[in-house]
Amino acid sequence: MLTHPVVEGSLPRRFRRLWDEIAPIGRDDRSGGYLRYALTDPELRLREWFRAQADQRDMPVTEDGNGNLFAWWGAPEAGNAVLTGSHFDSVPHGGAYDGPLGIVSSFLAVDELRAAGTTPNRPIAVAAFVEEEGARFGVPCLGSRLLTGALPVEQAAELRDPGGVSFAEALGGPPAGARPELLGRFAAFVELHVEQGRALVEQAAPVAVASAIWPHGRWRFDFTGEGNHAGTTRMTDRRDPMLTYAFTVLAANKEARRLGAHATVGRVRVEPNATNAIPSAVTGWLDARAAEPETLAGLVEAVHDRAAERARRDGTGLRLTEESATPLVAFDGGLADRLARLLDAPVLPTGAGHDAGVLAGHLPTAMLFVRNPTGVSHSPAESANDDDCAAGVQALAAALEELT
Repeated sequence: MLTHPVVEGSLPRRFRRLWDEIAPIGRDDRSGGYLRYALTDPELRLREWFRAQADQRDMPVTEDGNGNLFAWWGAPEAGNAVLTGSHFDSVPHGGAYDGPLGIVSSFLAVDELRAAGTTPNRPIAVAAFVEEEGARFGVPCLGSRLLTGALPVEQAAELRDPGGVSFAEALGGPPAGARPELLGRFAAFVELHVEQGRALVEQAAPVAVASAIWPHGRWRFDFTGEGNHAGTTRMTDRRDPMLTYAFTVLAANKEARRLGAHATVGRVRVEPNATNAIPSAVTGWLDARAAEPETLAGLVEAVHDRAAERARRDGTGLRLTEESATPLVAFDGGLADRLARLLDAPVLPTGAGHDAGVLAGHLPTAMLFVRNPTGVSHSPAESANDDDCAAGVQALAAALEELT
């Protein structure tokens, strides 16, 4: 039974020791990126690591029936708890820090508070949320959406990965869905995350507080045409959905630049996917983000209109489906200001989605960012140095102490 964990060495060294325990898990030797998809072997190994870390700190672990884990310092049933943590899963060949940094930092923040002799007046819980990236089952922040009731259980259960495995099968049973009694135990949530940009590099600051998350979403464009032989079909006789798809990608780029928004088509599926065959169908996924909801709606509408016009010219079919959408999330202003003053840290907006954005609609929520020297994220080039990570741990510990 641990009441005060043994703390040896400087905080950057302690961070590095803990970080090195998980660094090899799920890393692809060729790209250097990570393949930590939700509920696959690498992520399951990380979940076991989470349980082991919690056990070492005498923090009992509970599950919510949706794949989310919670390690408790204090009685779970006491209520009025402060929640922290993040996620383990990655995008394909993603970076090391996006998600896991928040979980490692949370355990180290608990160590810092205990080593200082701090006794919180309310429980602290460290969370590991499932399927935050949406890389396996297609819906980002799946675990937090289920916990808060933002996604119907039946819909979530039937989500399938590229191999045809459903979320319910991967989970070992149907998800529990909304857990208002669990959500009601939390008084606040603070998520620490690596910065996904270079603002902190430009401001020469190791840590920042988030102000808001841009509205964003994912839209699926299904283009249909006529499959045919690449060598025998005259150019004038073709109904090639790849042409419509290619035009749509360029249109998305042009419209996003015109509106000051972000548009990315980073995933495509082609049928029959043969070098010597004109495709019969092409599906592309648009990720769109903007500072204001009206701009985002205008962007998606403009891309759809230009795609539809091109489809008429190409003789192809087009169907647009909204797969997920997240409104503008303004974090609790009083909490953000309070933490910015406490930490003497700058306040930044972000265009990236997070579980904190989902939970913000249900309880006071804040985010802390740790400087990323490259400014690159969702890539092996994503990085943070140990001193800045230690500064993030200290900032999180200070925030948790303030809130408890």
